[in-house]
Amino acid sequence: MRAVIQRVDEASVTIGDRRHAAIGRGLLILFAVEEADGPEDVEWLAGKIARLRIFPDDAGLMNRDVGEIGGDLLVVSQFTLYGSTRKGNRPSFIRSARPAQAIPIYEGFLRKLAELAGRPVATGEFGAMMKVGLVNDGPVTLIIDTRLRE
Repeated sequence: MRAVIQRVDEASVTIGDRRHAAIGRGLLILFAVEEADGPEDVEWLAGKIARLRIFPDDAGLMNRDVGEIGGDLLVVSQFTLYGSTRKGNRPSFIRSARPAQAIPIYEGFLRKLAELAGRPVATGEFGAMMKVGLVNDGPVTLIIDTRLRE
C-alpha cells in the first residue's frame, strides 16, 4: 500500500456537483493498493498513520497524533499513486490492484484506521472521478509505502 498523508486545516471531496465529504483540521490521506498487499499491510499502515505524530504540541514541536488533537480523517482512494513513468511519458498502472482485490482492502483499511484513531473516517468514493480540495497545514506531507516500512 502507498499513502500520501497531508496535514490539513480543511479538506473536501466533490463528486459531480455534490460535496461528498469534508473535514476540518486533521489528515487527508490519498490511498492506493498494490496487487501484493494483504491484511498485514492494512494493520501496519493504519497503525502507522493513527500514531503519526505530526501535529504541534504546546512548544510547537511535532509530538501529537490526530487522535490527541481531536482531528478529522479523510481517506481518498487513488490508484494513480502506483503510476510508473519508467517507459516513456504515459504512466502505467499495472502495479495497482484491480477493484475486486482493492475494494475489500480499502474497506478494511478504513475500519482499522477508525478503530485505531478512535474516530470516524470520511471518504471519497472508490473509483469515482473526484475533485479534492485542501488547505495544507505547514505544509506537512509524507509518503508511506508498506513495502519500504519506513
